[in-house]
Amino acid sequence: MATSYLIRSVTQSCKLGLRFNPTVNSNAYIFHPSTSIVQISFSRTYVSFVNKVTADQLWSGVTSVSNAGKKRGRGRSVKKRLDLNRGQRLGVGKSEMVFPGLTGPAMTGKKILEVYQPKKDESAEAASAQKKVPERKRRFPKIPALLRGYSGRKFPGTSIGPPDPINDYVFNGFDSKVLEYKIVNHMTGNLGRKARISALVVTGNGNGLAGFAVAKAATGKAALRKAKNMAAQRLQYFERYQNHTVFHNFAVTESKTTIFVQKKPAGHGVVAHRVIKTMCELIGIKDLYAKTEGQTGIIQNVTKAFFKGLMEQETHQQLADRMQLNVVEYRPEMENVPIPVAKPSQGFSRPDPVKEEAFDFNNLYYKDGRIPLKKYVDPIFISF
Repeated sequence: MATSYLIRSVTQSCKLGLRFNPTVNSNAYIFHPSTSIVQISFSRTYVSFVNKVTADQLWSGVTSVSNAGKKRGRGRSVKKRLDLNRGQRLGVGKSEMVFPGLTGPAMTGKKILEVYQPKKDESAEAASAQKKVPERKRRFPKIPALLRGYSGRKFPGTSIGPPDPINDYVFNGFDSKVLEYKIVNHMTGNLGRKARISALVVTGNGNGLAGFAVAKAATGKAALRKAKNMAAQRLQYFERYQNHTVFHNFAVTESKTTIFVQKKPAGHGVVAHRVIKTMCELIGIKDLYAKTEGQTGIIQNVTKAFFKGLMEQETHQQLADRMQLNVVEYRPEMENVPIPVAKPSQGFSRPDPVKEEAFDFNNLYYKDGRIPLKKYVDPIFISF
């Protein structure tokens, strides 16, 4: 930015023999009488953020998305350019003060106006408010607490409804829930790295009938629908003791995931991994304790292990037929009176006696001789 200083002729002062020698500062210079006109130009360059960046560059910094961001889907929520002057007049603030000669006429006739504030027009104010562009916000419908998933607004743990009908058969009473929802990639020869959605869905009627399946598709909606319908074609029926719990304690292993399941009385509830809780809800198991060890974060292994353990259960009737003995139950609330549960179908025909050590029902179904460690708790230190 260039600023020019012009110092006019001082001939009259020179005639009087005056010599100017003013105090030197940034805008003052020493002049001799011999000099009539002096013109000095200085160029000043003001460098600031406002001068460096244009409006287009500022808007592109707010509204643009990188190529990596576009691949990850961040381009959907990009803001659009707004007309910031819409609904307002330049030079007029909220108070609408009038400055004569700046925002209004300086005189009316021969009268010089002073700074004043005009009366507000409510109708004009409302019209200008309507003209303003509302801020664009992504609004999500509020999901009730009982319908939400495991975490936030993510799919795992949410219900996606019953499977689609097959011909004339309708899955009445069924419900499906998502256990796992993730992005998977594989490398192709012509397309390079290709991403798909993988979904693990379990479906059941809450009365012993349930199934699960894993499906992949290009979109999440297609993957969920495909997995739900595949699970409906792989249904399995699980026996439950008195329709509320498992028949016995057991341990089951899938890959590096191990689950220890314990039978519990009515009213105990399900205390287990959140994925196991979801499966118990769809199967119809109401009372259970399950301890998961090893790789607890691999959802597919947890699901396969739990279904495998339920399928390998032995009912009381099957136990009576295998051991050729009567099966009775001792319950503390019944004063430990033996209650017959099952008896051999072919009658009692066991010639050899039963060893008490090998016939502990609580540890009968743990494999390889390994049983859970139960630490002794001194009753003195139990807080009531």
